[in-house]
Amino acid sequence: MRILGVDTAASRASVAILEDGQLSAEATLPPKRPNGVIVSAKSAHSETVLPLIQSVLDGAHCRLSDIDAIAVSIGPGSFTGLRVGLALVKGIAYESRLPVVAVSSLEAQAARTANLSGTICPLLDARKQEVYAALFHRRDGELARCVADQAIAVSALVGLCSVIANTDEIVFVGNGAERYQAQILDLFDGRAQIIGEICGGSAAAAVARLALARLAVGPGTDLGQLVPLYMGSSQALGNTRGILPNPLK
Repeated sequence: MRILGVDTAASRASVAILEDGQLSAEATLPPKRPNGVIVSAKSAHSETVLPLIQSVLDGAHCRLSDIDAIAVSIGPGSFTGLRVGLALVKGIAYESRLPVVAVSSLEAQAARTANLSGTICPLLDARKQEVYAALFHRRDGELARCVADQAIAVSALVGLCSVIANTDEIVFVGNGAERYQAQILDLFDGRAQIIGEICGGSAAAAVARLALARLAVGPGTDLGQLVPLYMGSSQALGNTRGILPNPLK
């Protein structure tokens, strides 16, 4: 089975192809500019995702007609990035009649740390001192969710992690961990390990692997009910707060 994975939840869009559980090709854009700044999802994803898909198809020596399913990160994350990625995936799925599997963008971030065991806290930057966060624990290679996806203040991360022993080390992964590294290290007083945004394989590859496991036990997500999972506040959403319908349930 070939699965096309797409992630547009954070600042770096990524696409990957998994064939029978093995990574065939992956690509991530946009790269950092010469000054070290990463182009924002808002300005780049609409221009980069289709070329990324073509790039991984070429890298895997296959065509879109050879793909058996599409996996897409559904949020939480960038309002514009999620909208762009989901619209593109739905268009391809309708045209090619492919099943689609929706995957939490935070679960995908946690899944990228496949070589680590223990407590993992994926963080995506939500701006204004807020992050999209969840909590997972990996034991014997199995990733289990401890806390649901949510939007919280960086200062509230200690409360989020209170479900585990206050002596356990926590691995923080994602661009939120990178942006708020100093605050997180201060909050957790030696318990925090920061990995940041660039860790392991791409988020899209993790999305595809998670989808493969779900397709083994059930069908994909109904396209009619496939909507992004938005949380917290966003400039694009004005002052609205709260959680919109969750297609992962």
